[in-house]
Amino acid sequence: MKQDNEKYCSECGELINIKAEICPKCGVRQAISHGSNSIDQNRWIICLLLCWFLGVFGIHRFYTGHTGIGIAQLLTLGGCGIWALIDFIIIITGNFKDAQGNVIKNN
Repeated sequence: MKQDNEKYCSECGELINIKAEICPKCGVRQAISHGSNSIDQNRWIICLLLCWFLGVFGIHRFYTGHTGIGIAQLLTLGGCGIWALIDFIIIITGNFKDAQGNVIKNN
């Protein structure tokens, strides 16, 4: 399970330290993370608004990289709205994760 001080390697997907510049498993240099709170804030707001207005179509799931779940929500209209409501609550509480396992939260 990924913790706050860890991230996934962009190449092999191995769990590595968040400050690692090079993955110890595959040796690939990692993208520089500036840790900008405004980018994280915008991402959280966009995800929240997409879920609120288009949640029954699963658009917030496509936005975060969960295409499989997004298609399932699209076909079931967000589980008749229940699935979208649960996702909305998870986003508000700051426990929603993107496809790479990064938490999308309001900083």
